[in-house]
Amino acid sequence: MAADSSLLSAAVRYWNDAEMLECVSVIPEAPNVCTFCFVAPSGALFSYLPGQFVTLELPVPGGPLYRTYTISSSPSRPLSITVTVKAQPNSIGTRWMLDNLRPGMRIKALGPAGHFTSHHHPAAKFLFISAGSGITPMMSMVTYMYDLGRIPDVVFVNCAKRPSDIVFRERLEHIASRIDGIELRWVVEEGDRFQPWTGYKGMFNQLMLGLTAPDYLEREVFCCGPEPFMQAVRDALAGLGFDMDHYHQESFQPSLEEEDRDATEGDVVPEDAKAEVSFATSGVVQTCKETDTILATARAAGLNIPSGCTFGVCGTCKIKKTSGQVHMVHNGGITEDDIAEGYVLACCSHPIGKVEVEA
Repeated sequence: MAADSSLLSAAVRYWNDAEMLECVSVIPEAPNVCTFCFVAPSGALFSYLPGQFVTLELPVPGGPLYRTYTISSSPSRPLSITVTVKAQPNSIGTRWMLDNLRPGMRIKALGPAGHFTSHHHPAAKFLFISAGSGITPMMSMVTYMYDLGRIPDVVFVNCAKRPSDIVFRERLEHIASRIDGIELRWVVEEGDRFQPWTGYKGMFNQLMLGLTAPDYLEREVFCCGPEPFMQAVRDALAGLGFDMDHYHQESFQPSLEEEDRDATEGDVVPEDAKAEVSFATSGVVQTCKETDTILATARAAGLNIPSGCTFGVCGTCKIKKTSGQVHMVHNGGITEDDIAEGYVLACCSHPIGKVEVEA
């Protein structure tokens, strides 16, 4: 039988963010949680590391709005990518997706990007700890390990409000039933009224850590979830003598430590120190203060630089600086090679005097 020529051509072509993504399905997962599946209209395959993210350009009223989401699918299944999103009470972009994004629609995406991946920290034993939609990078990483066919050693802890809020529960339980080495630990705050719960119940703390993963000191730990949850995990591990060099977390909101560091790191800049940013591509020159970011300066000039997290994690606002100096305090959203080539993150770069960027 002759091979499908379109499939063969797709096998040697990979998607990049110059091409839009087409939504092909929307899968409800839990209350206010849906998985959106995308393909490349050209048929290209997707290449990324498990745990990485994409930034979607959402056409909300008054937009566009840029929102960063972890890819919940695995690169071992490259025909499509999925993002699994949860709408919070004050959500704008995610609520728009749940209410409006349907199969057949195409949207712009940037990426993939990110450093939160087990590929960068190989280990014999892993401990994945997540809460809420923070389960998505863990789902990608454990699916990849499952698809490799080898026997991993993973303790997978997920915390939720109640059993019905656990995302991917059935899929993960199926994976764990088919391969040794993946131990699931569900932790809920309260049970569901009409469904008995026989698993762990309570808040994550040192006692819960010891119960769910007694050999945690031997494991490479990956954590993702709301900042208060991750702070509790960090405190529990540090208080028990864990080597925090083996702790890794993903977050798209700043921790209190990062906020404190941003407020104190570097030289103190007088509030009235003047600066000037030239946006070469747009031909706009905007005066500002040295305490302003390039992103804020662009917005004041009526320019739209794509941005996601706005504190230096996602890398969406990376632009080329062609002259001048900036003070940049980022949180991992740009590489040393990019910096050496002149790139900066607009959201966390403060101009010093006159600066020119390609925007």
